[in-house]
Amino acid sequence: MRACMKESLDARARLYNLLCSYSGKLMGERLRGKFDIEELEAFLRRQVEADKFSGCILVAEHEEAVFKKAYGLASKRFSVPNRIDTKFNLGSVNKIFTKVAIMQLAEQDELSFDDYIIQHLPNYPTEVANKVTINHLLNHTSGMGHYWNKKFRASKDSLRTVDDFLSLFKGDPLSFDPGQKFEYSNSGYVVLGKIIEVVSGQDYFDYVREHIYKRADMKNTDHYEMDLPTPNIAIGYTLMDLEGNPIAGTRRNNLFMFGVKGSPAGGGYSTVDDMLKFCIGLLHHKLLSPEYTKLLFTPTRKRPAGKREPRVFGHAGGGPGMGAIFEMYLDLNYIDIILSNYDPNSMWAVSEKIKNIIVRDQP
Repeated sequence: MRACMKESLDARARLYNLLCSYSGKLMGERLRGKFDIEELEAFLRRQVEADKFSGCILVAEHEEAVFKKAYGLASKRFSVPNRIDTKFNLGSVNKIFTKVAIMQLAEQDELSFDDYIIQHLPNYPTEVANKVTINHLLNHTSGMGHYWNKKFRASKDSLRTVDDFLSLFKGDPLSFDPGQKFEYSNSGYVVLGKIIEVVSGQDYFDYVREHIYKRADMKNTDHYEMDLPTPNIAIGYTLMDLEGNPIAGTRRNNLFMFGVKGSPAGGGYSTVDDMLKFCIGLLHHKLLSPEYTKLLFTPTRKRPAGKREPRVFGHAGGGPGMGAIFEMYLDLNYIDIILSNYDPNSMWAVSEKIKNIIVRDQP
């Protein structure tokens, strides 16, 4: 009898432990770590009710999503809601894919960060190509500017190749001597895209598709052409003009503000799940060796003296009707991804809130 009772109690204990484990998973891992899901949900509810945020958010702890939710509309005209698998414009987040591609080629000894442009693009104007290195381009210290000029506005609906984008600024002089200061440059990353084409022998878009998206299992990420039907893409809505100046009135879509296709500097599309796969791919060295991954994670600009900040690797992008950011808290084992089809100020507010929750109470 006692033996039967003991066996029954042991079975109940095993069942209880199993149910506790299973219920923890059903609760979305809410008991893991210190991340306060309820606080984030309350903040987002206020932002959405005030029409300050539309998009999708994912927070992962130890590479597993602990929060993932979509808000707002992908199409206001047809009342189509944003979903977890909705594709959003990444803006300049695409630059990180271009940087990883360059690092892959450097790892294979196909190029060096100290190479000058002229070594790979002999037809590029020598007054620039003899002075600017790949490292200058990667770190925004080249002296190049942006291709958002009159040529872009006049031809944006026909720009589909890297060469098309190069033609917008190829003859422009540098604004300062390379290496003298930091100045963010979209044009520099287009040049990097062309170097990738020449060195790899592949079209830039084919290269990143094969060597980055495919390796990381990112099946919903690409530079989609906007005059071709692509399902489940969010339309951007803005209160800004192309220069970032505020516009009075209701939000308007940004369909006529950008070109038909993005460039190596930005304008591709992705989902929160695919961006998490990209982060995991980096952490597990699917894209770069441990040595080059460490190099990628190493900041190129010094932090302000005396300011304690968590070690974060990531990238952001934004423009009228778009905002995107991914942040990897390398020492705290958190990743947050925000993709929005509103102007970037709402994305920054959410990013700051998530950061405060992650960092708070950390040792």
